[in-house]
Amino acid sequence: MTPADGNAILEENFAPWVQELGLVVEEVGERHAVARLPWSDRLAREGGGLSGQAMMAAADTTTVIAISAMRGGFGPMTTVQQSTMFQRPAIGVDTMVTATVSRLGRTLAFVDVVLTADKAVVATASTVYAILG
Repeated sequence: MTPADGNAILEENFAPWVQELGLVVEEVGERHAVARLPWSDRLAREGGGLSGQAMMAAADTTTVIAISAMRGGFGPMTTVQQSTMFQRPAIGVDTMVTATVSRLGRTLAFVDVVLTADKAVVATASTVYAILG
């Protein structure tokens, strides 16, 4: 899979509000995907930091791209669990979202996600996905 394939998955399979985040797939590997969440004042919370909801949605969405990369293309899947830990605010800068598949089974996938801004970790997430097809 290529970044263009990942961006096509975003365009063809996600709700309009997710697409409005402006995520751009920048890298795709055998077990991972990297997306850029562009800074937007619309996504900032009180105090100027990027909202946790935007970061969680970006982590969840990038997870789909990473699983799709490992499976060789998009297929039906759904979030079973996501746990996110916020470590510092991201203010006025793009956030990079790196999702790495730690285990892909027949029915479940486990993915670790790291969100960075200015090369500093701003949040981490652990996701579990059900593979539906």
